[in-house]
Amino acid sequence: MRIEVFTSGILKTNSYVVGADTSREVIVIDPAGKTRPIIEYINREKLEVSAIVNTHGHWDHISGNSALKAATGAPVCVHEMDGTKLGGISPWALLFRGRPRWSPPADRVLVEGDDVAAGNYRFEVIHTPGHSPGSICLKYKKFLFTGDTLFAGGVGRTKNGREGWKVISESIQKKLFILSDDIACYPGHGPRTTIERERKGNIFVRFSQEQIEQWLLQAPRRPKREVEKEGE
Repeated sequence: MRIEVFTSGILKTNSYVVGADTSREVIVIDPAGKTRPIIEYINREKLEVSAIVNTHGHWDHISGNSALKAATGAPVCVHEMDGTKLGGISPWALLFRGRPRWSPPADRVLVEGDDVAAGNYRFEVIHTPGHSPGSICLKYKKFLFTGDTLFAGGVGRTKNGREGWKVISESIQKKLFILSDDIACYPGHGPRTTIERERKGNIFVRFSQEQIEQWLLQAPRRPKREVEKEGE
């Protein structure tokens, strides 16, 4: 498997160029931040981009769509439930990127069970809502690209309080942790991990939000006078 990682942007987003070692066809996952290194790599290696895939529609994962599509002509793909987040006008995109949109509209909307091809490789779409309604992971054999659903030692932020926590936890437990332990996970931020490591050690999935909140509230606090004295 050919996997090149490009980390850039203020949130240190991971962008991936993925395909077979023996093929020139690749997909690009979550182009973000500075896309020039990605485009230079694609041109230098004479690669053909068959698809640009966004694991979800947040700006830090789609901001490179326009430049990469212009350079390669590849279609932009995103889950149908995040499709509306692409193509919309954003004042922040104008301020930070010098254009009114983070991304052109999606060329293809994805659903659970679809696949995205790069040569003979077929990446399975796994719908994992929670971080966003249309968050997805992409799986090929022992490789899993988890976007902002699952990190090394963490999970993506959610909205709607405990209900949002429940949704993302169920996505991880029922769709990712049923996979084999030796699958390598490539997240949207941070280092690579494995299914086994996260199943055994990721406290944000092993325990409920109520339990974690209780532990935080019960954490020993330093006496007020001790804190004041230290600042004197």
